[in-house]
Amino acid sequence: MQITILAVGSVKEKFYREAIKEFEKRLSRYCKLKIVEVDDEKTPDGASEKMCEQIIRKEGDKLSCHIPDNSYVISLAIEGKKYDSVAFSKKISNLAVCGNSSIVFIIGGSLGISDDIKKSSNELISFSDMTFPHQLMRVILLEQVYRAYRIINNEPYHK
Repeated sequence: MQITILAVGSVKEKFYREAIKEFEKRLSRYCKLKIVEVDDEKTPDGASEKMCEQIIRKEGDKLSCHIPDNSYVISLAIEGKKYDSVAFSKKISNLAVCGNSSIVFIIGGSLGISDDIKKSSNELISFSDMTFPHQLMRVILLEQVYRAYRIINNEPYHK
């Protein structure tokens, strides 16, 4: 299975980069992992709603260029479906069983994900009603994908 994390912006803090590297290493025994970053658009202080919409749309255009054909696309959005860890692992397992060899998870920038990306996604999921920094969300997503593979393979995991 190919898992792609497609994200707006780069990870600047060393501790996040180290956590991401650790999960990349752990996941290497279960799947092929690829992380693709697109540049974020600078949002000026006091940006108008129209300007924010333009920024989200530009970031969405950058993201869409990196979505491989025939991938199952899951965008992370606060209004998305919530899974517990076992249900999330079943989702990943079922996608593989149904012949999906590529899953793309999309993490938007500080303003969110464009409506075009959301509409073209196969599914929207949410990890919480809270908002997380995109750098931290990468770590959370990778940890949950790792946990899912542990569950799929009947290996111990923290409950």
